[in-house]
Amino acid sequence: MSIVLTPFAHTRLFPRDKRPSAIQDCSAAEFEQRLNSEAPLQVLPGYAPFCQLHVHRNWTSTRCTATPITDGNSHLLRSAYEARSRDELPVLVRWFEGIDPPVANYLLPILYSRDQLAKEGAPIDADWGVVGCLYTSEPQEIPMVPITMLRNALGVKEGGSGVPLDHVAYRRSVAFWESHANWRG
Repeated sequence: MSIVLTPFAHTRLFPRDKRPSAIQDCSAAEFEQRLNSEAPLQVLPGYAPFCQLHVHRNWTSTRCTATPITDGNSHLLRSAYEARSRDELPVLVRWFEGIDPPVANYLLPILYSRDQLAKEGAPIDADWGVVGCLYTSEPQEIPMVPITMLRNALGVKEGGSGVPLDHVAYRRSVAFWESHANWRG
């Protein structure tokens, strides 16, 4: 099985500004090489048949993606309308500023199949393409952010995957993200 980093994931996981909330202590090429040479601890099913997550022990100083919201840190939450790319419409997002989450114990690259990426207009020369990565304390997936689930349901034209909205998964996502937020350095 071959894995490549998609251009979409490259700009998000290895940004030019080297922000502290991105993958640390590892280049994009080293990350891709590691995914191809080291078997994952486990493979988790994704939200659709074309998606899977590989669980790897964190070999970097990358910090956890999601942080619990508490009375002591809620004043550090920020929000704005942002788009992930020039082709997408901005959506409301929120994040922490000014916190130092713990170093993640696991990295969970999110992989899409070659066929799905071709359908989305992002063909690859590999079996699987990395479209994102979760940084977690436990070897398990954290719920997809609700707006990403909605974007996926809108279809490929709107930057999603075309997978219909799963109402149970959406409610589980809302329950998690009501009490958690991502962070930025």
